Amino acid sequence: MRGFVIAAMACLAWSTASAEDSSCTRIRSADMGWTDIALTTNTAAIVLKPMGYEMTNTLLGLNITYESLKNGQVDVFLGNWRPAQDIEFKQYYDEHWVEVLGTNLTGAKFTLAVPAAAAEAGVHSYDDLAKFADQFDHKIYGIEPGSNQPLLDMVAAGRHGLKGWEVVESSEQGMLAQVQRAVARDRWIVFLGWQPHPMNLNFKLAYLTGGDVEYGPDFGGSTVRTIARPGYAAACPNLARFFGNLAFDIDYENAGMKLMLDDGQDAPAAAAALIKAHPEKLAAWLDGVTTRDGRPALAVVQAALAK
Repeated sequence: MRGFVIAAMACLAWSTASAEDSSCTRIRSADMGWTDIALTTNTAAIVLKPMGYEMTNTLLGLNITYESLKNGQVDVFLGNWRPAQDIEFKQYYDEHWVEVLGTNLTGAKFTLAVPAAAAEAGVHSYDDLAKFADQFDHKIYGIEPGSNQPLLDMVAAGRHGLKGWEVVESSEQGMLAQVQRAVARDRWIVFLGWQPHPMNLNFKLAYLTGGDVEYGPDFGGSTVRTIARPGYAAACPNLARFFGNLAFDIDYENAGMKLMLDDGQDAPAAAAALIKAHPEKLAAWLDGVTTRDGRPALAVVQAALAK
C-alpha cells in the first residue's frame, strides 16, 4: 500500500510538471533598476535554477513593462506597488491584460519625503512645500521616467500650490545621490521615498502627509504584488504556485538592499546571502512546488544551496 501511495504521488507530481507549457522553462522578468525588485527577482532566479528553470531579467520602463506583459513579451514582474500602479494602470487590470499571482510584500510605504531638518522647520505635508518653494528650488526629485506620473499629474494640476514646479526624473541611484549631496551640504530637498529601503537607515528623513490623492493614505501605505502576462498561471501552474508563495518582509528586504547599496554587493550575491541567512523561508516558498521534472522542489533546492 505504501508503495502504491508513493507511486501515485510521483505520478501526480509528474503530471503537474508535464502540464506546463514548454515555454515555461525560461522565465522573462522585468525590472526598473529598483533595488528592492532586483533583490526579489534575483532571489526567485536563484531558487528556480536548481528546479530546472532559467530566469532572465530585463531593465524596462514601467510603461513598457506593462505593455510587454500585455503583449506576452515579459512573463512576470515582482514590482506591482499598489495602490499607485493600480490607479495609473487601472485599464490593464480591468481588461485582464495582466494577472495577479500573489502579494510579495506588505507594510510598505511610498510617498514624498524630506530631510529631518526640513521637517523640524515646518515641512510636514504636501501643502507645506509651496511655503518653502525657494528652499526646495521649486524641484521634486523622482526616479525613472514612467514611474513618476502621480507627481507629474500633481504639478500639472497645480495641486498643493505646486504649479510650475519641476519633477526631476533620473533613477533611484541618481535621486539618492542628489539626496546625499543635499544632506551633506545641509540643504533642503523633497524626493520620492519608500520603505523598505536603506535610505530609512542612512538618512534622517520624514515622510509627508497629505499625499492621499497622489499615493494613497497612510503615507502611501502599499503592498507589492507579483503580476504576470495573461494566461501565465494556466500555462505554467507550477511557477504560478511558486510566485504566489514567494513573499518577503520589510526587515528581510532592508537587510538585502543594504548589502547592495552600502556594502557594494551585486544583486545575485545579496540575494544568495539572504537566502542562506533565512533558510526557513524556503519551506514556505516551495510549499506544493515541484522541480521541472516533477520532484518535490524543497529538498532539491536545499541540496543545491548547500554546495
